[in-house]
Amino acid sequence: MKKVIIFLAIIVALFAAVGILTKMQNEEKVSGNNPYEKDSLHPETVKQLDDPNYQNLILPEELDKRLNENEDVTVYFYSPTCPHCQRTTPIVSPLTEEMGIDLVQFNLLEFEDGWDNYGIKETPTIVQFKDGKEVNRITGYQEKEVFKQWFNENSK
Repeated sequence: MKKVIIFLAIIVALFAAVGILTKMQNEEKVSGNNPYEKDSLHPETVKQLDDPNYQNLILPEELDKRLNENEDVTVYFYSPTCPHCQRTTPIVSPLTEEMGIDLVQFNLLEFEDGWDNYGIKETPTIVQFKDGKEVNRITGYQEKEVFKQWFNENSK
């Protein structure tokens, strides 16, 4: 019985050590490259910090400012944990760059108020704002040609 208790104590200690090391690694990565201006980030967001497809981020304050100034803006609302977003981002990010469209990315996992503030029901959602007002949106995973047509109709 003693051996079992010692064995379980060693396993618990190992799990605790792995957890602490993982947390330390995430904190170190966040401290050097954190465009979110937050003290801590969800682990799935941390994984995307160096991904070239997730570099045109917009913070809620900046988006609100641009909308209040009646600017035109195309916003990609996504969540790092959304499987449809994980399939969509590698399509729309290079596509909009190729088309010369400034597609800003709003992370709903880090800024959950965005769900209500912008009427987002599902991810991914791309919203086109003209003169600070929503004029159109496209939701869910789509094929590249569908996105290309939507961008041509709404963002040019």
